[in-house]
Amino acid sequence: MSSLACMLYDLGNEVSGSDLSKHFFTEEPLKERNIPIYDFNPENIKDNTHIIIGNAFLEDFPEVIAARKNPTCVCARYHEFLGTFLKNYKVISIAGSHGKTTTTGMLSSVMKNFGHTGWLIGDGTGHLTKDTEYFCLESDEFRRHFLAYYPDYAVITNVDIDHVDYFKDDADYRSAYEEFATHVKKALIIWGEDPEARKLNLGDKKHYWYGLEDNDDIQAVNVEERRDGMDFDVLFEGKKYAHFSTPLVGHHLLLNSLAVIGVAMLEGVPAEMIEKGLCEFSGVKRRFVVEEHKDNIYVDDYAHHPTEVGVTIATARMRFPEKKLVAVFKPHRASRVKYFAEDFKKQLMKADKVYLCDFTSIDDKQDGTNIDITYLQKMIPGSVVITEDEKGAEILAKECPACFLFMSSKDIYGLADLVKKAH
Repeated sequence: MSSLACMLYDLGNEVSGSDLSKHFFTEEPLKERNIPIYDFNPENIKDNTHIIIGNAFLEDFPEVIAARKNPTCVCARYHEFLGTFLKNYKVISIAGSHGKTTTTGMLSSVMKNFGHTGWLIGDGTGHLTKDTEYFCLESDEFRRHFLAYYPDYAVITNVDIDHVDYFKDDADYRSAYEEFATHVKKALIIWGEDPEARKLNLGDKKHYWYGLEDNDDIQAVNVEERRDGMDFDVLFEGKKYAHFSTPLVGHHLLLNSLAVIGVAMLEGVPAEMIEKGLCEFSGVKRRFVVEEHKDNIYVDDYAHHPTEVGVTIATARMRFPEKKLVAVFKPHRASRVKYFAEDFKKQLMKADKVYLCDFTSIDDKQDGTNIDITYLQKMIPGSVVITEDEKGAEILAKECPACFLFMSSKDIYGLADLVKKAH
């Protein structure tokens, strides 16, 4: 929402919004533009205003009620507004359970060298000018919201079930992507090693698989992954396309790169321009953001699903092989913890030590999801529940020197600052 607000402001619109008084990292661009942010109050809804409703707010929220009741206001949910607003651009949607934010950021880094490019990314980053031609859009499957979009191209990074409070099962989850695929005008680029993706019924929709296997249309071969970068060749439909050398580290970034290469190649971006954009990509907010302090490494990551937790730990192993890995994990939804408990256990135990922070999950409606962090703690031998305060930081500081992995869709990185003070 903050990214969209900034984009609309930059196009010359008058913009304001409502939010909690608590500070969030996404606020900074709003403050730089002096965009007013008010405390929640139905009186914030003024006549003759276009109201964009964030998806965190249900229809019974006081400001939503006030907006819906005002006949002079035009109301739309975030995804509904975007679906209409972006119809004048060449839209490239990045969908999938994991990797959307990073891949969208990486794609925008490549496409902006080729043509006037805008982007809207889940890390709170957005950019749009009046001469924008291409638009890179992170497209969330949450409650099927991405069905509001009709992109020219779409990437599907994986179809690993999530949002289990809404989707009934794997088949229901796949059905959302199958319907999304019908909205794509030109072509889909899909990760080929995801078994759930391979089950998608895509009809006659043009699509290309990417990955490292011989049955992938966009295939990486001769791959050399190092702690300071990677080199690989790309084959397109079995024929040599180009060689790429980048400073990116981590197998997931190799896969993200292949998706980006696929889109850019189909749109006619020269290979050397693609490589330049990949090399210029500096990462996105809250996705493996590294900070070094004294003899410790601190990593802030948005990982909140078992697959993402596993990727974060594996990437840390590759980049900092000499360091003890200390995982600090705070879940988001009780339904996700309960559904994926065994998977969380499997992935978290790949760290050398596991610490857990409790959570609240006020939006879970399913029966049996009224659990706390001890549900997971009891499953992971040696794991410890800590509080997000000085006391918790003192416990973590005893692990120094180490590589601390703070993983959550919630902001727990404040603990890192407390550890620095305690050590």
